[in-house]
Amino acid sequence: MSDVGRIVQLSVSNGGVPKRAVPMARITPLGLEGDAHRDGEHHGGPERAVCLFAMEAIRELQAEGHPLVPGALGENVTLEGLDWSAVQPGTRLQLGDEVVLEVTRYTTPCFNIRPAFRGGDYSLVSQKRHPGRSRVYARVIATGMLHGGDPARLL
Repeated sequence: MSDVGRIVQLSVSNGGVPKRAVPMARITPLGLEGDAHRDGEHHGGPERAVCLFAMEAIRELQAEGHPLVPGALGENVTLEGLDWSAVQPGTRLQLGDEVVLEVTRYTTPCFNIRPAFRGGDYSLVSQKRHPGRSRVYARVIATGMLHGGDPARLL
């Protein structure tokens, strides 16, 4: 793992999971254009504008028999090749040429992602129970366009 990786997939939905892959997206102060949330109390807003997850964690969970794919857990940006243990609150990432995000917190897994796990055990992506397997929320520091395959870098 390193401080340089790439975007595997960008994902949006009209609200809820799974989110569907899009080839490109404009990142605004409130996240990916075209992405919506059913539950505005727990999702979205400037401090939770973008949800990020590691492809390595998805592969690990797939190897354990869980039917996960990028976007299934509601993440907007699936990343690969970064040292995920370094992606924690306060960390900044540059995606593509323009976008800069700052991680604000680890996500709290909710029952809506149950179908993505064999046996429904969505605590497998809880930072408290399984450190390093959590998705993270980020605020947008610099907006811009992103494409699948763009570089991702820890700042």
